Amino acid sequence: MSSSAPQHPQPAGGHHRLWSVDEHLADVLATVRPLEPIELQLLDAQGCVLVEDVTVPVALPPFDNSSMDGYAVRTADVQGASEEFPAVLAVIGDVAAGSGELPTVGPGQAARIMTGAPLPPGAEAVVPVEWTDGGTGAGAASGMTPASAAPEGAAGEVRVHRPAEARAHVRSRGSDVQAGDLALAAGTVLGPPQIALLAAIGRGTVRVRPRPRVVVLSTGSELVQPGEPLTEGTIYDSNSFALAAAARDAGAIAYRVGAVEDDADSLRAAIEDQLIRADLLVTTGGVSVGAYDVVKEALTAAASGDGDAEGGGVDFRKLAMQPGKPQGFGTIGPDHTPLLALPGNPVSSYVSFELFVRPAIRALMGLPHSEVTRPSLRAVLKADKALGSPAGRRQFLRGKYDAGSGTVSPVGGSGSHLIAALAHADSLMVVPEDVTSVEPGTELEVILLG
Repeated sequence: MSSSAPQHPQPAGGHHRLWSVDEHLADVLATVRPLEPIELQLLDAQGCVLVEDVTVPVALPPFDNSSMDGYAVRTADVQGASEEFPAVLAVIGDVAAGSGELPTVGPGQAARIMTGAPLPPGAEAVVPVEWTDGGTGAGAASGMTPASAAPEGAAGEVRVHRPAEARAHVRSRGSDVQAGDLALAAGTVLGPPQIALLAAIGRGTVRVRPRPRVVVLSTGSELVQPGEPLTEGTIYDSNSFALAAAARDAGAIAYRVGAVEDDADSLRAAIEDQLIRADLLVTTGGVSVGAYDVVKEALTAAASGDGDAEGGGVDFRKLAMQPGKPQGFGTIGPDHTPLLALPGNPVSSYVSFELFVRPAIRALMGLPHSEVTRPSLRAVLKADKALGSPAGRRQFLRGKYDAGSGTVSPVGGSGSHLIAALAHADSLMVVPEDVTSVEPGTELEVILLG
């Protein structure tokens, strides 16, 4: 399922210049294209973006119906009714939800009715069963009974102790939506309430852009899968779990691939194997300048023709940000599948995902560029001391946002390995490139992560 343009733009300077965060994100969004629409069953469409306006074919509800268990009556027959002087009505039958043939309520009569059942002809209101003596005769002792269980003619009588106004406890036809109304507009993300509405108006399928399939690969011979024993010099692979979970949170179908060892041929083979099920590939680790930065080695070789993964090529660049300075982006494979290569440090990887991969996923879903990034707001820094930031770098610090006071507090230090601090943060504090120190009480941009 191809979704990307064949090539992504290469601003002047290419590999040797320092990219800004905004330039890198613009490059990603200029390359990624929304997935082609498909028709899906309702439950399969959950989380997808609607590509068509859906209008209401029939009014909802389609008929006047009762909102209570009780009795369908004429208002004139219960006018002035009280505990001392109840209105005594002949019960002519029962109306259950789904009833087809309905009795006609005439003067001095009532029909026992269930919640959701159609209002019978002649009736103008429903009196709840609590306003009555419960009725006598067929069905009175055991509650509501189907109309077929009632004898012909009168089925007992009921005493009503309170009057009812016209349309009391009646859900009017079309009171939810009218035939021809717009039910859902194109661009709507389908959650449970939207799925419910589609089902209620009779839609069995809907045309949507499918959820993107995102494949996450982490690299590093030192990585061990959780649950396995650690040996000297090894660590657990947390990045692939974090990024796969983040991809799901963004709306994607995520596939996590076990850590690939530091070998360019193995990585190329793993990537080529995954292309068949990927709308977007995400790697973590191996993008810096070290001797074992195999992502850069493998994808540079593939782009130059030394490997089998044909495509537009992946550009490895440095960004004016902290954490997450080394980044890679491009397209790979015969369908020019977008690939984002993220740093290996856990915090760098996660911050990079939020800034670049999440918007790419949302763009694949078909959301407009104005809705692909996390919401941000302004908050006042609450801290014991000033926060330092490197000159010329946009810094993203973990924070805890307090909506009540409009403040944000640092969580942990600035180290890109501090996973525990990240787990307790709910926001990113943004320090601009031209700011090297932020005093307590200063207003900052805050990106909300939840």
